[in-house]
Amino acid sequence: MIRPRVNMRGFAPKQPPKPARRLPQLSHRTVAFAFVGVLAVGALAAVQIFGDPSAAGPRRIVSLQPSTAEANAPRVSFTDAAEEGAEMQTFGIDELPQTGEYGEIDENGELRVAVVESQPAPTAGRPPAPPLPRAPLAGLFENGPNGPLPIIASNGRTPAQAYARPFTPQQGRPKVAIVIGGLGFNATATTQAIDELPAEITLSFVPYAQNLQSWIDRARARGHEVMLELPMEPFDPDADDTGPQTLLASAPAQQNISRLEQLLSRGTGYFGVTNYQGARFATSAQASAPIAQALRRRGMVFISSGIGQRTALSVEAQRAQLPNTAADRIIDARREADAIDDQLLNLEALALQNQSAIGAGFAYPVTMEQVGRWARDVESRGYQLAPASAVLNARAARR
Repeated sequence: MIRPRVNMRGFAPKQPPKPARRLPQLSHRTVAFAFVGVLAVGALAAVQIFGDPSAAGPRRIVSLQPSTAEANAPRVSFTDAAEEGAEMQTFGIDELPQTGEYGEIDENGELRVAVVESQPAPTAGRPPAPPLPRAPLAGLFENGPNGPLPIIASNGRTPAQAYARPFTPQQGRPKVAIVIGGLGFNATATTQAIDELPAEITLSFVPYAQNLQSWIDRARARGHEVMLELPMEPFDPDADDTGPQTLLASAPAQQNISRLEQLLSRGTGYFGVTNYQGARFATSAQASAPIAQALRRRGMVFISSGIGQRTALSVEAQRAQLPNTAADRIIDARREADAIDDQLLNLEALALQNQSAIGAGFAYPVTMEQVGRWARDVESRGYQLAPASAVLNARAARR
């Protein structure tokens, strides 16, 4: 550093000035490095004296596996798959349930979180539905290589009977049932269906869904009976991706049975199964017969939708004495509010004519919105909102 000169003219110095001492020359880079070094040393000293050496690390370790009390809590996934018409969803911090959270980094470095949710408020105008018993029920399952498989109990009770929603018919009132499918992929849509639709609405889940059992448990806790969707071969597999465990019209019986058992073991607590796609599979009696027989042996029922009322699959189900029926209408073939309303009115007309009707729809926001509105006052028009199992049983009793 060079000191500025001071003008001393007019003043007589008392003694001759000493020659000024010259300081060593320092570059700007050297000064900058020195300054940074001083800051680093100071910060380290401050942490050691005043700070918490573990402040940047985890405060506590939380178990990866939830305890028994939280075993049925749905896990929040940051990679929820999305079906057509349903966008991938993530949760904002205000949307997360506030009653408990459990999580950790797994061996692959991924964050796994489980959330225990409080019971949501009941749907407006309806009392809260009593929960259905938590699955699996003793004596109604066996341990398979991939998970629990449904079986008929030693006393003859079937999973279809045990897991169906209880129902008391009202004399003189036609029954109308709605099945909402495609659940489990989209967290927001699945939560809406479980929490906002009346408990009489039957919910159908995709077997490939992450945390499938958690969703089933939550649905049953809200009073909904549950079905499992079986992916079946469509006419155009390239246009309709049905996944790796699809039941194929041309596959050997043992391959299809193996795939069926893998699908059934993905969860427990469903009273029956339905098809996902399957227009080609349903035309093959050779492929359908072993599946129908296997489902009958396991105490299941089958409700088809969108593949026709009279198919080789339905014929083979009758031969195997597998309880089965078909949905009368796809209510959201057109995803428009007015079109869905028209189909719901058509269901009422069919129920009036035939004593019962079943409508099937997908978990599109518009579908659930219109079904929720319709369900609020359908009984005031003289109908009875019923679970799909009740309509199937009523139809079987009339045969």
